[in-house]
Amino acid sequence: MNKITRTHLANIHSEDKDLQTRAYFYLIEETDRPVDWAYDVWDEMVVTLTNKDNHRRAIAAQVLCNLAKSDPENRMLQDFGALLAVTKDERFVTARHCLQEIWKVGTAGKPQQKLLVDGLEGRFRECLAEKNGTLIRYDIIQDLKKLYNVVMDEKIREKALELIETEDDPKYRKKYAAVWKAR
Repeated sequence: MNKITRTHLANIHSEDKDLQTRAYFYLIEETDRPVDWAYDVWDEMVVTLTNKDNHRRAIAAQVLCNLAKSDPENRMLQDFGALLAVTKDERFVTARHCLQEIWKVGTAGKPQQKLLVDGLEGRFRECLAEKNGTLIRYDIIQDLKKLYNVVMDEKIREKALELIETEDDPKYRKKYAAVWKAR
């Protein structure tokens, strides 16, 4: 890992929000493709998922989602539960940041894809009682669409349509279905 990357990794723990933000953007860009230093930071990212600072939790969750493609040891299979837990974060903005990027885990391989789809299905079914349940459901349907667009697995489309059909409110059922009609 180069010195610049190490500095940005340290800066996600900074009290300076500008440094934190710059570190976030750098790390997301770096991890948008496979990196050889994933395991140098993996455990730190997993631990940071439960940090008292919600910004740090959000950054760690999004970096871990991106690192899934750099995980030949399949550590995500053990750590996915901690990542999925962030989608229930006490700070909705943190939960949502994780939720909007978690689909990337499913692009790492079939076992990760199954784990992700099963996890998202569970969240879809349980989240309706939450304050922002319909928004969470919308994000989940979008996650499944994004994953489908990359891996083109028909089972993902079928699962998404099955989940949409469980929505009782026709207005939201229509909104969720529109995600799948869009390109």
